[in-house]
Amino acid sequence: MKQLSEHLYRKSVWAIATLEHGLGRLLLLWIGVAGALSALRIAFAATPVDTGVAFAQTALPYILVIGAPVAAYLIGNSLFPRGALYEQPQIRLARYGKWRQVDCLTARQHKLFGPTGMMASLVIGMMLNIPVRSLEFVAAVPAMNGHAPLWGQLLFAAMTMDVVVMNFLYMLAFMMALRNVPWFPRLILLVWGVDIVSQVGIAHVVSNAPGLPAQVGEAMGGLLAGNLKKVAISVAIWLPYLLLSERVNLTYRGRVAL
Repeated sequence: MKQLSEHLYRKSVWAIATLEHGLGRLLLLWIGVAGALSALRIAFAATPVDTGVAFAQTALPYILVIGAPVAAYLIGNSLFPRGALYEQPQIRLARYGKWRQVDCLTARQHKLFGPTGMMASLVIGMMLNIPVRSLEFVAAVPAMNGHAPLWGQLLFAAMTMDVVVMNFLYMLAFMMALRNVPWFPRLILLVWGVDIVSQVGIAHVVSNAPGLPAQVGEAMGGLLAGNLKKVAISVAIWLPYLLLSERVNLTYRGRVAL
């Protein structure tokens, strides 16, 4: 078991280092693959793309979906440069357990410092959530524009906004976790809350759209329910870890167990 644990830890260190130094290339790959899938969706749009306005209405949502994580990366890379030292928040929210505060230099020298070990699974999971969520959007929601009925326009706009906002927030949380920013635990809690409210809000808007076909409502209901379940599972698994983990408390709260 000890050898397995050490092997998994080395794998986590390698994975985080690879992400840190190869993130730019991954984003270029993301732009290429997501752009190709989006172009196919636009080419087979559910409504006619017969004018420049119709093309803009059809293409702009996909441009925003692709660009949201790129924008979050650029913002995060600017605000949270690699190796920077950060002050802890003045108000401590996570109070469970007995901890001793240490300075940022002492924390960085500790063997548990950094988003490795089990924490790497959360970091990688946040990043993977972006392509998974985007692929679900491209697969489940047909491209539409102003020629679509009102329910179609509402559905397309609501689902697009959800993916754009959540792609941005999950990427920003990923950058904060990767760069050891103390505000990360609070941000990921906020992101989960926004995700839940977003799914409930979309369900309300879409279900009340005039003329919504029953089969479309059922399909969207299943997709939104699946998103809610994924968020609930994430909270159930990771919230206790974020509160109790020595690695999390050292890396993001600057404290060690007594």
